[in-house]
Amino acid sequence: MNILLTGGTGFVGSRLTEHLKTGGHKLFILTRSPDHHENEASVTYVSYDITAQDLPAIDAVINLAGESIFGYWSKAKKQAIKESRISITEKVLDLVRTMDQKPAVWVNGSAVGYYGMSREKIFTEETTTPGDDFLAHVSSVWEKTASQAEKLGIRTVYTRFGVILGDGGALSMMKLPVKYFAGGKIGDGEQWLSWVHIDDVVELITFCLHNNAISGPINATAPNPKQNDIFMKLVARTLHRPHWLPAPGFMIRTALGEMSQLIVRGQYVLPQKAQFNGYHFRYTDAETALKSILEKEAEK
Repeated sequence: MNILLTGGTGFVGSRLTEHLKTGGHKLFILTRSPDHHENEASVTYVSYDITAQDLPAIDAVINLAGESIFGYWSKAKKQAIKESRISITEKVLDLVRTMDQKPAVWVNGSAVGYYGMSREKIFTEETTTPGDDFLAHVSSVWEKTASQAEKLGIRTVYTRFGVILGDGGALSMMKLPVKYFAGGKIGDGEQWLSWVHIDDVVELITFCLHNNAISGPINATAPNPKQNDIFMKLVARTLHRPHWLPAPGFMIRTALGEMSQLIVRGQYVLPQKAQFNGYHFRYTDAETALKSILEKEAEK
């Protein structure tokens, strides 16, 4: 496949690029600074100003680009989180509209934040009403913008990512207190964490590229969410550190502001569509997933 990719240098995108290269695909990575990257036989970095005439026929679009959600959610930060996703998506849509031959599939990033936060509800792709908080709004608007690809006759998929475990991302922040012997549950520890291993993220995206039966939202989360207290105990066990010092919820809210809801509240999300369509998760157990990441880090 010839694949047009945004966010190809980010946490997920860089790993996805390596995975797709091994599958024999040719990638065209949209970036604001193509001159800062070195092209390879199977990877070409291109500007957002590129025209359809400068590209070969594109078989698939993967749209992951957007301002990181990590950091204090000031008014400016929230605006950047939302507007970066919408503006990039609209730019790629404009490019695709000029293509004589349209891509067969468009895989768009999204987040389980679409569902809002809850300790009691179980969310699947059958949950069609978004939550009422900021991240739910961003996810909903991002998906709605990307849905314009459907009007062009393109099969469109919205990958709703859970908390992605890998060398980077949320785990890097979560493990720090544990690493320095100050780890423990966050708040009361009863909030749910819908996690997923980075390997499953890239493999599920690839699965969606090739499976014509999949369209609409798909939850990229492992089938066994964990409560925060249990998850942090697994992190501590893997790092051979104690799990003894709880982080009060009010401290997290003070430090992170509105973003703290991702940690203090959480949600229980199941990958119903992925499993129904025959995707087999490589990592279904959180401890195994953590060991595969943290033990490799310890060897470096």
